Amino acid sequence: MKMNIETLAKQGYVSASMAETVAAHIQNLRKRTIQESFRDFRQAGHRMEYVARVRGVEYIDDAKSYNVNATWFALESMTRPVVWIVGGKTKDVDFTALRSLVAKKVSRIICLGTDNAPILKAFGDLVPDIVETDTMVNAVQAAYLMANEGEVVLLSPSCPSFDLFESYQDKGTQFKKAVYEL
Repeated sequence: MKMNIETLAKQGYVSASMAETVAAHIQNLRKRTIQESFRDFRQAGHRMEYVARVRGVEYIDDAKSYNVNATWFALESMTRPVVWIVGGKTKDVDFTALRSLVAKKVSRIICLGTDNAPILKAFGDLVPDIVETDTMVNAVQAAYLMANEGEVVLLSPSCPSFDLFESYQDKGTQFKKAVYEL
């Protein structure tokens, strides 16, 4: 299936700002005009949202990535080792598409959900350090203890959040609150 950049943005694969920038380049708009248009831009919450840097570790809220495809793009964008917080309603989630990225980019996994068995099965042979948690505070505390300076803690669940949270917004808000309390 052929998709254009606007379709990818609507489906959450690329940001709306990325789509607008590509469209502007195609229309030969000057770089200065494009830069000025983004001066007051505010990123959508819970989508690759920078939260804080604590002890040299960057924390990113990507709670809106509640499917494997969205998490694939989040992991693909990482340039530093990742401590990945993943989980939710894992029933019928196929993690296969993430295996090669996890092998390359993820140093540790923190499972956050009521049924983490599919995550353990999918990545247990790739990542030696996998921790199971059942609250956001515990997940962030585990990430704080496990992450090394220069790494990224990425909340990108790959699953719907309705096992422990009301919504992805609730999950992301709790993540940010827990990070700010470190």
